[in-house]
Amino acid sequence: MENIFANRIAALRALMRENGWDIVILTGSDPHESEYPALRWKQVEWLSGFTGEAGDLVVTRDHAGLWTDPRYFIQAVRQLNGTGIELHKTRVPEQVPIPQWIASLEMDEPVIAVDGLCYTLEAAETLRGAVPSAVLTSVPDLLSALWEERPAIPSTPIITLGEDLTGESRDVRLRWLRKWLVKQGADAFLLTSLDQIAWLLNVRGSDIDYNPFVISYFLLTLDDAFWFVRKDAFEEPDSETADSFLELGADSVSICDYADIEFTLSSLKENGVDRICVEPSALNLTLWEALTQAEDAPDVIPCTSPVALRKAVKNSVELDGMREAHLEDGLVMEQFLYWVERHAGEVNEWEAACELGRLRAAIPGYRGDSFETISAYGPSAALPHYVTPKTGSALLEPRGLYLVDSGGQYLFGTTDITRTVPLGPCTPLEREDYTLVLRGHIGLAMAVFPRGTAGCQIDALAREPLWRHKRNFGHGTGHGVGFFLGVHEGPHDIRQNFNTQPLEPGMITSDEPGVYREGMHGIRHENLLLVRPVGDNEFGSFLGFETLTLCHFDTSCLEVSLLTADEREWLNAYNQRVYNTLSSRLPAEVSAWLREKTMPV
Repeated sequence: MENIFANRIAALRALMRENGWDIVILTGSDPHESEYPALRWKQVEWLSGFTGEAGDLVVTRDHAGLWTDPRYFIQAVRQLNGTGIELHKTRVPEQVPIPQWIASLEMDEPVIAVDGLCYTLEAAETLRGAVPSAVLTSVPDLLSALWEERPAIPSTPIITLGEDLTGESRDVRLRWLRKWLVKQGADAFLLTSLDQIAWLLNVRGSDIDYNPFVISYFLLTLDDAFWFVRKDAFEEPDSETADSFLELGADSVSICDYADIEFTLSSLKENGVDRICVEPSALNLTLWEALTQAEDAPDVIPCTSPVALRKAVKNSVELDGMREAHLEDGLVMEQFLYWVERHAGEVNEWEAACELGRLRAAIPGYRGDSFETISAYGPSAALPHYVTPKTGSALLEPRGLYLVDSGGQYLFGTTDITRTVPLGPCTPLEREDYTLVLRGHIGLAMAVFPRGTAGCQIDALAREPLWRHKRNFGHGTGHGVGFFLGVHEGPHDIRQNFNTQPLEPGMITSDEPGVYREGMHGIRHENLLLVRPVGDNEFGSFLGFETLTLCHFDTSCLEVSLLTADEREWLNAYNQRVYNTLSSRLPAEVSAWLREKTMPV
């Protein structure tokens, strides 16, 4: 049987021969370096069939390879079967990153083509450093010559958020950013990251599934602000978007067409911009060329955007909203888990995911899920980012473990929660893995650490119980979460990679250790934690965590003998808090069930 993806690789190689390209690199991102691209930019998926959220593809005349991390190894092996594409593993000790792999080919002046819209300046500089003889060719929309009926750039309704939700006006945020700009000695700042633009302007859309973003660029000068956005689809004067544009205009934000960004960047100097700040890790090559190849180009100052850090430290209004979101979400989760327990043996993974979505949709202020729900029974859960199939998904049998990882987007916050629950008798190995993962979760949740500590310095707290039993997991332990923004945000995280960004009060992070056994089961326990001060003394200032998520941990399959006294105390106190907070707002039968589920161990 012919493989459609093998045929597409063959068509790309024909295009390479026509153009004299030796190598093509395609990333899994978009012109804004987004983690989750819109359909138009899912080039790796279209070419290879790999649907994971992180993957880059390299095609030479005689080799095709996909680079991805441990979250997707099992998935990649299955999806690449028959395509002729080889899996290259990242985030493992023996990894060979793409630039070093290309260098190992020892080709004489290889011509390397990249989609300039989806390849960053930083990546290009890394590649040139590894392969100095390479001729790097930027080809915007490289696959359009092959990709028939390629999806258009999305354009969805745009809304604005008031200070009652965000705690801060766009005018205040723009004035703060201009003060930063003056300190850099620059006249302008180009912002390309969609989540940062949405936060800065207090705007939201739905151009990307599960992410309330607007495909756009933003250019700030000391006197003006220009938002480059798709506006051709909103000519109706009474539309929600038109009202948003009027509001932005009243705040001196000029609305420009998305397609005009290149021309604007090529003529900055004649409009009074002599020095401009850009972030190389987020700026695509096409814009870099527009910015620097003009006859009279401005000086470019590489920088790290200050917006990411300020956005990550939530203000009091945002935190109140996040607490409300987790309260409402907790009520949904408890009703869902009650429903699952009573329908084990009758429903499948997809039907369970639909029921959870139905319950969330009833919450006032619900704006969609924050990512695609992972509803995984038994062996399915061994894939950390399992995609639940609409047809043929596994039955939730009345035995073993069921994992559900889900979240909601609300006008007042964003949630992300994973629960692994027993649906009946569990094996000794399932019980032991379940307990060790929960111990890791509790170890991080109980952490106290000096101000200035980075997430990588406390990651081991979640892994130590697993390491002690020679087990581990291949993904990060914690990621930042936005306020009605991306479910993943930086600049902080909790993982083994050496990210030096300290955890600061007001930041929110997930706590989600796991264990995955191919063909058997997967276990992950996840709450969201708020970084908060816990006290000062002669040794300095100390921080800890407040758990925002409100949903009990099932204790029925615990190996209680493995828990320490402190871990039992934390678990009992957390489950009691969940019951005390939620029980009065739950249906009577669910409240009674929750009382039993939260009895002390």
